[in-house]
Amino acid sequence: MLPYRHKGFDLIVLELLKDVLVLSHFKYREMIDALNADERLRQTGLSLPPPPAPLGVYKPCLIDGKYLYLSGHGPVRDDATLIIGRIGEDMDIEEGKLAARQVGLTMMATIQKHFGALSKIKRVIKVLGMVNCTSDFKRHPYVINGCSELFALVWGDENGIGVRSAVGFGSLPDNIPVEIEAMFELV
Repeated sequence: MLPYRHKGFDLIVLELLKDVLVLSHFKYREMIDALNADERLRQTGLSLPPPPAPLGVYKPCLIDGKYLYLSGHGPVRDDATLIIGRIGEDMDIEEGKLAARQVGLTMMATIQKHFGALSKIKRVIKVLGMVNCTSDFKRHPYVINGCSELFALVWGDENGIGVRSAVGFGSLPDNIPVEIEAMFELV
């Protein structure tokens, strides 16, 4: 037993430490909330791949009023190659979720190319996630969480989480594991 210990002293110290930790957490949340989307992305340490060029007759994005529509995007790596594979056959669920996160980064690359900054996005409205998987695979929403969690991290819980659908497909172009399209509200 320490010589300075006094009945009730431990409880007071623990309460003070708890208060400090709670205040530190809220201060940290305030600091994070004060960052714009571009700064939040930098904080993650993740990098944006090169934005893909259309491989067909379509626009990668379209503005209608205050809304931005992004065409379906696949998982482009930093070296401009695609992540390929079928979930449940060529890759597992965690690799699929990482591929969905990479699709989110690819979409952000398109936004940055066309608008110069992610902070031009006010909020995520809708995400449609398509998962290339075996017929017995049933956890499509978990895979698409890779993108949704990234959006929430970059635009915050209030503006980064929109409505969403996650569905399974027997195949996707070039055998990519995930394709995602989305709608955003512009600032």
